[in-house]
Amino acid sequence: MSYRKLVVELASLTDKNVEVRTITGKIYSGKLYTVDPNSFNVCLADARDESGNTYSRVFIYSHAVSEILVKEAILDLKELAERLERIFPHMVKYYEDARVIVVMDRIRVSEKGVEGEGPLAEKVRRIYEEFLAEQKK
Repeated sequence: MSYRKLVVELASLTDKNVEVRTITGKIYSGKLYTVDPNSFNVCLADARDESGNTYSRVFIYSHAVSEILVKEAILDLKELAERLERIFPHMVKYYEDARVIVVMDRIRVSEKGVEGEGPLAEKVRRIYEEFLAEQKK
């Protein structure tokens, strides 16, 4: 995996529930708040350790990280973009680095939802919601 792809992948985990295991065996669970793309230091928000202690923020230096495990499903935006392309031919752009789909240069789709107004945005929103429902099955 290239460095750039690793940075993009880690950035896509922001706000996701993860479990970070350290080289000393400690385990922290929480929302990935941020990752420094240069050092790969990690910050978790609303974290809990294996003993049940809670912390508003936990900072873990990259040299101490053994594993980062993702606890929730990651939306396959590429597959969603392909579906949208079948409905809106030649009007869909998928920006993998930003994890954003743009339909007709004005409707923005990300893991957070659909941004845009009007009947076409509503159609994209319905497709997005159907896609989410299928992914949860």
